Amino acid sequence: MKLRSLLFVPGDSEKKFAKACGSNADILILDLEDAVAPSQKPAARDFTSSIISPEKRDWAFFVRINPLDTGMTQDDLSAVVKPGLDGVVLPKANGVHDVNRIAGDLDKLESDAGMALGTVKILVVATETPAAMHNLGSYQHAPSRLIGLTWGAEDLAAAIGARANKDERGEWTFPYQVARAQCLFAASAANVAPIDTLYSDFRDTDGLRRDCAQARRDGFVGRIAIHPAQVEPINESFTPSRDEIEEAQKIVAAFEANPDAGTLGIGGKMYDIPHLKAARRTLSAI
Repeated sequence: MKLRSLLFVPGDSEKKFAKACGSNADILILDLEDAVAPSQKPAARDFTSSIISPEKRDWAFFVRINPLDTGMTQDDLSAVVKPGLDGVVLPKANGVHDVNRIAGDLDKLESDAGMALGTVKILVVATETPAAMHNLGSYQHAPSRLIGLTWGAEDLAAAIGARANKDERGEWTFPYQVARAQCLFAASAANVAPIDTLYSDFRDTDGLRRDCAQARRDGFVGRIAIHPAQVEPINESFTPSRDEIEEAQKIVAAFEANPDAGTLGIGGKMYDIPHLKAARRTLSAI
């Protein structure tokens, strides 16, 4: 499953869903949480359930369910866990114990739906509460359904009473730089995909590309999108270039030819095991 671009789509909009299907996103996330007004949540749940089918498609179907403290989570899961669903996004998670709870629900619902155990994956929004920030290390012990961690700043800012989460230059203030970095470290420690948060100005393509380049430099492998226009810049940013692929292939081939070597000279440069790991990661993103 590719995890470069993850496009959110309001779960109550047939029109926006139809447009999103042609976006070339790796994952479409039908949103039953923040994108839907409280009065429209039952209708959004019904619509989202109606469009989940096992037909072949070139993107993965995820649903962002409502948080565990809303009393709506179980109804969401019961409606959407059926053949054709690839994953759920769990918002406002406080740690791996919340993932375990959802995983247990999925075990039963998959069985009832005649689906193979473990079909439905879990992506966690891991930094939306103060408690979550203290439990990021817990995801090392997550069930195999967990495929990635992403982060968010808006709910966290509201939870801690912040007046803003960006400075006058539009850069994240320190608490949210910490949240971003800790999400990256936690995902890497859990051996799952680190996914960068959204870029809010969907008209600023140049800014999005710059921000994605920084995210990929730091270790993120994909990004949340909030508009179809963001998908192609995100896909391009998180796809290795031809030169990067060729360099990675040379590094991997050289170490495979010298399995006992810890350091090798390739084309006049010295490479060691961290370079080999990075090369393999580059090739896995193709």
